[in-house]
Amino acid sequence: MPKTSRRTAELGTENAFVVLAEVNELMRQGKDIISFCIGQPDFHTPVNIQDAAVKAIREGRHGYTPSAGIPELRAAAAKDMGRLRGLAIDPEHVVIGAGAKPFIAYSILCTTDYGVGDEVIYPNPGFPIYESQILACGAVPVPLSLREARDFAFDPAELEARITPKTRLLILNSPHNPTGGILTRKDLEDIAAVLRRHPDIWIFADEIYSRLLYQGEFASIASLPGMYERTIISDGASKTWAMTGWRIGFASNPILAPQFVRWVTNTDSCASHISQWAAVEALQGPQEEPRRMRDSFLARRDLIVGLLNRVPGVSCKLPGGAFYAWPNVTEACRMIGAKDSEELRKRLLNEAGVAVLADIHFGARVPGEGQHIRFSYAASNQAIEAGVARMAEFIRANSR
Repeated sequence: MPKTSRRTAELGTENAFVVLAEVNELMRQGKDIISFCIGQPDFHTPVNIQDAAVKAIREGRHGYTPSAGIPELRAAAAKDMGRLRGLAIDPEHVVIGAGAKPFIAYSILCTTDYGVGDEVIYPNPGFPIYESQILACGAVPVPLSLREARDFAFDPAELEARITPKTRLLILNSPHNPTGGILTRKDLEDIAAVLRRHPDIWIFADEIYSRLLYQGEFASIASLPGMYERTIISDGASKTWAMTGWRIGFASNPILAPQFVRWVTNTDSCASHISQWAAVEALQGPQEEPRRMRDSFLARRDLIVGLLNRVPGVSCKLPGGAFYAWPNVTEACRMIGAKDSEELRKRLLNEAGVAVLADIHFGARVPGEGQHIRFSYAASNQAIEAGVARMAEFIRANSR
């Protein structure tokens, strides 16, 4: 039989979907599982956005669009992204994609060359597709450790120490998946000071959770002096408007936008025509529903962190954004005799009926940082209360 390529054989994955498949199989078998593993809003897309999609269908908006996206959505995204970041963004510098995720690969492909040792620095722990796509695109992944003592920001001195003549791209993610940590304006100013000494490095600013911030004001490195032209701003409709399945993302950079268009043409042709019109309504229509969802996530954050900090052997920092909690379970693992967070995760799933993700699903465990698991608190208050109670009871019952 013909063989698959090494690139395909070694391609990484997003473990939230792997664990979700395990959860669905257990539920199919009749097991009672409370799941915190998938990172998507548990709300329906607002009705006005649904109605805009139906209207687009009825009006025959079924065909291809320009690869860059329909002009109406590019203009709406440019205005919205610019307003949030204090920038004047030209719609011609915005490209619409089938979700925000493709722009990770497009950005790596546009800034590195295959097999020549070009390096990409990315946060660890971090969204697993960063490392996966760096490798698949033939670049060299360089992890930059996030530390609990810094509220899961990184030390700019560590960033500078990892920069080499081969560094081509730095990936930033704030608010952050999986920790919920944020980069403050001061953090970003310190990072920008480092990068000004290295003018040949591009920045990929993954800001998909930019509107789900719970403390302070959102800050983007693109808004700092000298950073806009070298920053790829990545955002989208999925998290703010509960539109994960609609697959609409947008990215902006004044230099790379035309290159992104060519990559879209070579891959997806264009994002869904219908979804693009729905996203226009999301950006331009009433914002009461997304504000209500954000307020609900904030209340759930406070609920789950308070509950987790009462679980034996668990401590949890208060995340500044997104909808993830990243509790330290080092002591809990010791108490029940689990060798690490992955064993704890498996036992929670199979013995307690609680589905979470382990830190190793987001990169190699950071030395000295202990054991962590991730809860997505895009779940009801009842599920949060019941799930954390199950975890607490499991630890108490199994402590040695």
